Amino acid sequence: MPVLDILILLAAAFGAGVLNTIAGGGTFLTFPALVLTGVPPVAANATSAVAVFPGYLGGALGFRAELAAFDRARLIRLTLITLAGGIVGSGLLLVSSNEAFSLVVPFLLLAATLAFLFGDRIRIWAAARARSLTPEGAAGLFAVSIYGGYFNGGLGIVLLALFALWGMVDLHRMNGLKTGLSFALSAISVAVFAVAGLVVWPQAVMMMVAATLGGYLGAPIARALPREAVRWLIALIGFGMSAIFLARLMG
Repeated sequence: MPVLDILILLAAAFGAGVLNTIAGGGTFLTFPALVLTGVPPVAANATSAVAVFPGYLGGALGFRAELAAFDRARLIRLTLITLAGGIVGSGLLLVSSNEAFSLVVPFLLLAATLAFLFGDRIRIWAAARARSLTPEGAAGLFAVSIYGGYFNGGLGIVLLALFALWGMVDLHRMNGLKTGLSFALSAISVAVFAVAGLVVWPQAVMMMVAATLGGYLGAPIARALPREAVRWLIALIGFGMSAIFLARLMG
């Protein structure tokens, strides 16, 4: 592997670890970096999921008190629905050709960017309509989990909006549940991708290490930077990557 490619992947993964610690959006760096260095789009998506997986584990451990506050039977039920959707979503990726996946990538990145940028508004909109919906509908979580298994970008924002639709209002509990379910979804997706031989392991391993280091060092950065400025920076990265992939598609 060329030295320049290694540097690009390490820098992207480190940056993703920092971004995920601050506000999320690490996929906007890891996935494009893998494609840029020659990994086919479908394999790049699977490898990106592996690269950021340690961050989900760390987040789940960090929110274990919030997760412990949920009724065990309720949490198991939600986790099983998430796992089922994740298997379907990652299975859909397995049967997608690189050409077909390349067609939807710019729009998935754009949708994830918009969800990230307007996440608070989406959550507030969802909360205002909570009473008209059945709490904890399996269909909604299953659909979101399919999306997460297929393409992970923006998953956290979509989950928070779904929880708001369920009528949840405690943001700490919502974040705890989001992190726990994201970890379960990421774990099953990584397992499916690994068994299917879709992961490019040399890149995945080095990016996991860099992302973990970035996540660790991202904590003091998160405290130092204004959240709104970081949010717009990540959105600009997302819009930029959407435009680049759209240009590649049209060119």
